Amino acid sequence: MTGSDGALGRFLTLADVAEILNVSAGQAYGLVRSGELPAIKVGGGHWRIERDRLEDYIAAKYEESRRSGLWRQAEFTDVPELFIDR
Repeated sequence: MTGSDGALGRFLTLADVAEILNVSAGQAYGLVRSGELPAIKVGGGHWRIERDRLEDYIAAKYEESRRSGLWRQAEFTDVPELFIDR
């Protein structure tokens, strides 16, 4: 759904989302159906995802990855101290 200037509009199709995330259309649909990616159904059952909601989803995934990395890093920081023979 591109405008005259070539930029995508406020709402994206599942195909747009799949392209942006570099996933299949089925995977994009799965994100919507699971509620992980908020979307609305318009017209004859066509899903639309607001660009801002997609950006929020992407930001949340980056944060999730960052926290997971920190957790894994912290998880092993104190391990040697636990197993030191005294």
